[in-house]
Amino acid sequence: MSWFLLALRRYAEFSGRSRRKEYWFFTLFFVLASFVALGLDMALGTLDEETGFGPVGGLVTLALLLPSFAVTVRRLHDTGRSGWWMLIFFVPLIGLVGFYFMVKDGDRGDNRFGPDPKAEPVPA
Repeated sequence: MSWFLLALRRYAEFSGRSRRKEYWFFTLFFVLASFVALGLDMALGTLDEETGFGPVGGLVTLALLLPSFAVTVRRLHDTGRSGWWMLIFFVPLIGLVGFYFMVKDGDRGDNRFGPDPKAEPVPA
């Protein structure tokens, strides 16, 4: 949970680097929060059956969208790539290359985007 909170503390920080652990824990909690929001929308009867969206899910997605982009850009920085590589996720099939970047180990030592996040202390 501390990795998710770290990503939230760095809400709109697009500079620097993020470890795989920070990215994947953020993604895990984003998905869990989305399922909880979906359940709340279903329980409240506010889920739109056609679109599959409701106001609670919309608010959760809206609140976590910017930190999601930020942690993805920082993760790409950790692998030595510009944040503009995030656009590759929107290209069918080729977007799988973006998934590879997310699971790939980051650059050892400093790179042009900052110091190695594995050399920093683990968040509390």
